[in-house]
Amino acid sequence: MVAISLQQLAQKLDAELFGDPKQLVDSCATLESAQHNQLSFIYNKGYTLALQNTCAGVVILSKEFQDDCPSNALVVANPYLAYAKAATLLNTPKVVNDGVHPSATLGDNVKLSDGCSIAPNVVIGDNVRFGKDTRIGPGSYIADNVVLGEGCDVASNVSILDGTKIGDHAIIYPGAVIGADGFGHVPIGRKKGWLKIPQLGQVIIGNNVEIVSNTTIDCGALDNTIIGNGVKIDNLVQIAHNVTIGDHTAIAACTGIAGSSQVGQHCTLAGGVGLVGHLSIADGVHITAMTMVTHSIKESGAYSSGTPFQKNSDWLKNAVRFKQLDKLSKKINGLLKSQKTRGNDG
Repeated sequence: MVAISLQQLAQKLDAELFGDPKQLVDSCATLESAQHNQLSFIYNKGYTLALQNTCAGVVILSKEFQDDCPSNALVVANPYLAYAKAATLLNTPKVVNDGVHPSATLGDNVKLSDGCSIAPNVVIGDNVRFGKDTRIGPGSYIADNVVLGEGCDVASNVSILDGTKIGDHAIIYPGAVIGADGFGHVPIGRKKGWLKIPQLGQVIIGNNVEIVSNTTIDCGALDNTIIGNGVKIDNLVQIAHNVTIGDHTAIAACTGIAGSSQVGQHCTLAGGVGLVGHLSIADGVHITAMTMVTHSIKESGAYSSGTPFQKNSDWLKNAVRFKQLDKLSKKINGLLKSQKTRGNDG
């Protein structure tokens, strides 16, 4: 943590400061728990009472909340975005270059640029290249022919497999697996099982990508799996072979994307979304939680499927009625045809 004055914060956030420019803050906290040395924020009217009673040293807010703020205030158009920037300034991690730990294993022709750090029990294959200031956490495995750009931060127990290419400033959290084989099998015949299809492509990842814990990104079957610049991927996401994710798309936890689907730029996929294979999703599409996407989406906008929860007794009744929809539809169509026929006869 670092301490910073409100004057400095106002300049960095392009905010209008109301209060003491010399006041120092060194950390962030909620409105309820913040102390005089801490920063907080508000963007939801539901927290107005908490704002009125806060002891925070400064609150980031929009003009609509200014009259309710009893402390120093930084007024901005987008408090949530400004808070994210401020929290980053106050929590910039100290970069430690420990070099290569003695317990790490490096293959042949490994090229480490200046400032690289390799933690204990890391295994690195042959012909691997790291850009400057890239860090590999304990117990991670970097296979042959992998390339990581500058300033990448790979956490503990990450596996990055053969031929994967990752751009600059990637953040990869514990347990992620990048470049494993896609799920490709062909049936041999009845009761004879399956024949594995070789997965011959790579994973290509752009700059400023974040991949959170236990997410898996499969290598391509023939072409590559491609993750664009600025993509943010949450925990436990499955991205299958030959998928393409456009720049600056964000994907929330437990989403599954089947093979050869293409997701556009600046999309958001909420938690638990499922995409079947070989789909195309346009730029600027927002898919709400637990939605099952079964066909391509050609226009930007918000899309949903499924039904909200309800009492189990009501759900059981509606489930029975849902099964009857086809019969009811046929009956209604028959009645409409009958009415039309009588009308023509009249």
